[in-house]
Amino acid sequence: MNTGRALLRQGLLLPAVLTGLAAFMLVASLRSGATGAGFWLLAVAFWLVSWQLTARLSALKLPDAGRQKLADLAVPVLFGLTILLLWEVIVRGLQVPSVLLPPPSAIGARLATSGSILWADFRQTVLKAVLAGYVLGCGTGFLAAILIDRSPFLQRGLLPIGNFVSALPIIGVAPIMVMWFGFDWQSKAAVVVVMTFFPMLVNTVAGLSAAGAMERDLMRTYAGSYGQTLVKLRLPTAMPFVFNALKINSTLALVGAIVAEFFGTPIVGMGFRISAEIGRMNTDMVWAEIAVAALTGSLAYAALAALERSVTFWHPSYRAR
Repeated sequence: MNTGRALLRQGLLLPAVLTGLAAFMLVASLRSGATGAGFWLLAVAFWLVSWQLTARLSALKLPDAGRQKLADLAVPVLFGLTILLLWEVIVRGLQVPSVLLPPPSAIGARLATSGSILWADFRQTVLKAVLAGYVLGCGTGFLAAILIDRSPFLQRGLLPIGNFVSALPIIGVAPIMVMWFGFDWQSKAAVVVVMTFFPMLVNTVAGLSAAGAMERDLMRTYAGSYGQTLVKLRLPTAMPFVFNALKINSTLALVGAIVAEFFGTPIVGMGFRISAEIGRMNTDMVWAEIAVAALTGSLAYAALAALERSVTFWHPSYRAR
């Protein structure tokens, strides 16, 4: 009762009830095959009330921090479920061929029935190629940035080359890596290293130079050595830049490995499966692989963002919240 009164005071109860009712009626109409004019009016009404509910949830300010986090989490969840239901409604209501765009229910069924294949592809692409290339690329980029910071010559000479290499198209780099390292996951890891090395390098170099002149003068006043200044001042200051590179590279690495698998791979892998199944017109399997890749990238990004918050809690962007 108290929860219902709280929702009513916040203006959430009515749009929540209307959204649930409209969603139930849409699903019932799809099952019965009734997709006339009333069905589309109902779909528009569902979109409007769910929009209102999401907008009011996003503007909600609660005194309790735990409830506020739940409300913040409910906004993307509700928005995502709304998009999925409208996708289902539009595809099935307009009878779009599954070859062009399968409904989410078909993609979910494929996810449920092809778990062993999806796991094998995930293990080949993510746990081998992406993970190895990501660790090597980010690690070597970070170490190279520290070395470059000690040498103005390298900073002026290597950074322009890094910007040039980072602009190379992946479809040009991937075949070369396959020729150099073979068809297995090692060549895909090499592509990931090329894609992640220079973003980490550039961001870390920028972060190391972000410490203010007053802080550096203070360290010199305390007779701090280069190593002490690096560890106690410059690396902590550079952490937001480093995590920015880590988050960018988490998506770049996955995309790079999948695209690299188009140019030669054993008969396993997410890129191989997408290329093979699209040739067979099995678009539900293609979308299942895309869903796994999107979920993996989102979880990796979220994990890095949570780690960043725990490491850079002192940053003004977090203290202001």
